[in-house]
Amino acid sequence: MLGRINIAAAAKIRPARMGSLGARMVSQLAEPREPQVVTSEIPGPASASALERLGKMQDTRAAVFVADYAKSVGNFIVDADGNQLLDLYCQIASIPVGYNNEKILQAARSSQMATALANRPALGVFPSTDWAQQLEQSLMRVKPSGLDMVFTAAHGSDANEVAFKAAFMHYMRVRRGNSAFSAAELSSVMDNRPPGSPELAILSFSSGFHGRTFGALSATRSKALHKMDIPAFPWPRAPFPQLRYPLDKYAEDNAQEEQRCLQETERILRTNAVPVAAVIVEPVQSEGGDRHASSEFFRGLRRITKEMGVLMIVDEVQTGCAATGTFWAHEQWGLQSPPDMVTFSKKMQAAGFYHSFDMVPDQPYRNFNTWMGDPARALLAQAIVAEVIDRDLSTQVRVTGDYLMSHLKPLAVRYHRVVSNVRGCGTFLAFDCPSTEMRTEFLHLMRLEGVNMGGSGDVTVRFRPMLTLNKSLVNVFLTRFESVLNKMYHKHWPQ
Repeated sequence: MLGRINIAAAAKIRPARMGSLGARMVSQLAEPREPQVVTSEIPGPASASALERLGKMQDTRAAVFVADYAKSVGNFIVDADGNQLLDLYCQIASIPVGYNNEKILQAARSSQMATALANRPALGVFPSTDWAQQLEQSLMRVKPSGLDMVFTAAHGSDANEVAFKAAFMHYMRVRRGNSAFSAAELSSVMDNRPPGSPELAILSFSSGFHGRTFGALSATRSKALHKMDIPAFPWPRAPFPQLRYPLDKYAEDNAQEEQRCLQETERILRTNAVPVAAVIVEPVQSEGGDRHASSEFFRGLRRITKEMGVLMIVDEVQTGCAATGTFWAHEQWGLQSPPDMVTFSKKMQAAGFYHSFDMVPDQPYRNFNTWMGDPARALLAQAIVAEVIDRDLSTQVRVTGDYLMSHLKPLAVRYHRVVSNVRGCGTFLAFDCPSTEMRTEFLHLMRLEGVNMGGSGDVTVRFRPMLTLNKSLVNVFLTRFESVLNKMYHKHWPQ
């Protein structure tokens, strides 16, 4: 059990102003060894007061607590009340190498960053003198095999949107050949009608999540609430495998399920009333409940798309940047040919999609916006990529993930009424609770024990830690995890 003691002295340091001196003070804080909770509830009174003030200007109903990022260090997030929590959620899977990481702070304090922030360029028409070098040292340093170009964007939804546009332009260019746009196309497109606005589709999968902008939302299938009241394109969806666990016990059933889904995907591609320009798929359906499929499934999907001339977009917005133990999750599939596009954001702290030269539109300004990304984001990505490579964090993720999994599985047997279907790769792990209500209770109790976690789907608890999580911190989690499970058992099954 956690004692209610004062927060560690290291976490008490708060710069009066976040200038360069304040940033240095933050960066020198040592990472705590364990959580410390000083309020009886989370959110505590300071968070509640801050949320009340903020609520007069923005909708705060989804907020869990108010964070003090100046005091947060490494794997630990500190809230407005001084609670120090081991963070296994990390800003919805988007912080890679720890709060106030020194290398990230150095990049933030650099003269390059100041110039980028003060003079944000319209990169498509006025790229900076160092933009090519920034790309080479950041995004292109970890480019997926076979994809030698990158389109930079604003965020994950935007990355998928511009990938969809590229797919549609490619589809029409192939069918138009070298012909110029026709008069009918040029006229009808202004009225949002064919042939200028062709009837084309993106195929996505049940329970997939690809963003909340219009095109991305039309491909999103995770929760009705995401889509309600929003006009959408009538795009098709295919079934994503619903695997049974443990995998070794249900190997034959799961293989049949994956084959069924592949057959249905191929049927839809052949018979859909509107031609499908591309298929988009996540390596792990994250928001949809951490649903997995085997490498054989994804190889089968790639075979089908290649045979049918349909593009394959791999959405690595959440799985990218080493979270699954390889820099890109699709590296584990053993594909004979690379995907046509790979989208990214979150832990990369920059967004966009990788592609081949064939995906470049036939004319400039077609896939375009004012900023086309942000040099400031690329500078952060450069520091992140360097940290991942220099510290070999992919290996650390695999080792730490194996260690965590080796403890989760026996705990799932012992506490099977709360924990089931343990799954994942690297530290990208998850398990299911028996109901949404029990999942909510579990997450709340974990915060009171000093561990911040999140859910996905209806009943799933997901692990989205920093890449820097280690065995020592896993042990810290496990102690509190078992404490919460015991509390829940005593409450719900007292006998």
